[in-house]
Amino acid sequence: MSWDREIDELHHRTELAHRMGGEEKVARQHEFGKMTIRERIDAMADKKSFHEIGALAGVAKYDENDELIEFTPSNFVFGTAEIDGRPVVISGDDFTVRGGSADASIFAKRLRSEGLAHELRLPHIRLVDGMGGGGSVKTIEMAGRTYIPEMRGWDIVVDHLGVAPSVSLALGSVAGAGAARVATSHYSVIVRDTAQMMIAGPALVEWASLGDPSKEELGHARIHTKNGAIDDEVNSEAEAFEKARRFLSYLPSSSDELPPVIGTDDDPKRRDESLLKIIPKNPRQPYKMRTLIESVVDRGSFFEIGLKWGQSMICGFARLEGIPVALFAENPHIYGGAWTADGCRKLTRFIDLASTFHLPLVHLEDCPGFLIGKEAEEAGTIRHGSQTLAALMQSPAPFCCVVVRKAFGVAGCANRKEGSYHFRYAWPSGDWGSLPIEGGIEVAYKAELAEVDDYDAHLAKIKERLNRVRSPFRSAEFFEVEDIIDPRDTRPILCQWVHLARKAIQLVRPSFSYRP
Repeated sequence: MSWDREIDELHHRTELAHRMGGEEKVARQHEFGKMTIRERIDAMADKKSFHEIGALAGVAKYDENDELIEFTPSNFVFGTAEIDGRPVVISGDDFTVRGGSADASIFAKRLRSEGLAHELRLPHIRLVDGMGGGGSVKTIEMAGRTYIPEMRGWDIVVDHLGVAPSVSLALGSVAGAGAARVATSHYSVIVRDTAQMMIAGPALVEWASLGDPSKEELGHARIHTKNGAIDDEVNSEAEAFEKARRFLSYLPSSSDELPPVIGTDDDPKRRDESLLKIIPKNPRQPYKMRTLIESVVDRGSFFEIGLKWGQSMICGFARLEGIPVALFAENPHIYGGAWTADGCRKLTRFIDLASTFHLPLVHLEDCPGFLIGKEAEEAGTIRHGSQTLAALMQSPAPFCCVVVRKAFGVAGCANRKEGSYHFRYAWPSGDWGSLPIEGGIEVAYKAELAEVDDYDAHLAKIKERLNRVRSPFRSAEFFEVEDIIDPRDTRPILCQWVHLARKAIQLVRPSFSYRP
């Protein structure tokens, strides 16, 4: 007895599944500058590491003798793989089969991919192209009924955010449930000219009498990377895969582990002479904070996240002597580094990410306070900022702050994590208080100034008097700042601190869950 016939049928069905939507649909995918789902998985995963699950699922047709004559595979492909030698779950939509809609999907496959990633506590990379499981109007006739909307399995998607890293790549026209799958992740990327993300497409928008926009007007990368719905944009799918790999390289495979340490030849005691001159004497003059960051972390290790939104705040991963950290800093070139509503939303999410995956937090502070004015009040800046300060206080991640220049007002309080005894340093350029002297002097001394003949001369005398006592060394005398350091010693000090911080990390799940 032999099972050769059955094995031949297995190979035949597998071959049919690998044809996806057929030659014409595959060619059309390529015409739009997009890879097929199987090409994407091959490009994303380590060579020959992908093990597909459910390849034979689909819609079959048989003749009168029950012989298979036609087979359309499910438009969802998933399985396990390795990325840089580490196990992951990869899943993705096959747009060549009914445009990724529910009309050609088998829902159990999508649910199984999420469940496996959650149960095996593995990172999940979602390659989203289409509706992401949502149905079309045609679904009603095919099913013979309509249905009340449900997000079946969404509890698993959300809970996975506290278990293991999730990355979503928008690789085509993504709408509805597909858009929600992109947004509900730790890190998302969109391809600039071949992908769009939207709640609903142009036809539905027009039907709702909301204009006649194109897909690009609704969901181009420039829209959603500016509003924070998507973290980053790239020029090609290959670049998206590289971004995903790099993001994952800073994180553990699950919240049960510490982030991986990578060897470096960058001397932890390196002192950068340029740091002596990087902070201008004029407190209103900006400088390049990213240059400062690159000077103190391992060379080439800074990986910024969310470049296009909340731009007064810089957030990203870096390494100190090979140990991953989550680093944030104000950007003096945007509102002087003031905390905006969007900047606070961005930072809160970033702190939660560090808390979930045990990355020590580093703050290089130059904060003039919250952005003020009518627009800042209308944006609810104080509420978003309060949430950020709460997230910092609640975070179990070890924390270190280096005040490089300003620390003013409520937002400036982020030089300290309340309830924690952590390291805090300041450069000699440090300048702090409830508000800048220049901004409050004429209010505080209004009565005195009203009685003098030469207003400007007397104001100058008051400024000179106050400036004599605003030195950070005066604060150090009262132990209000623990240490004033030579800027050139910042890297050696941070490298020493990060080893102590890593030893102190406890692998416990935070009392709160990560929110996308």
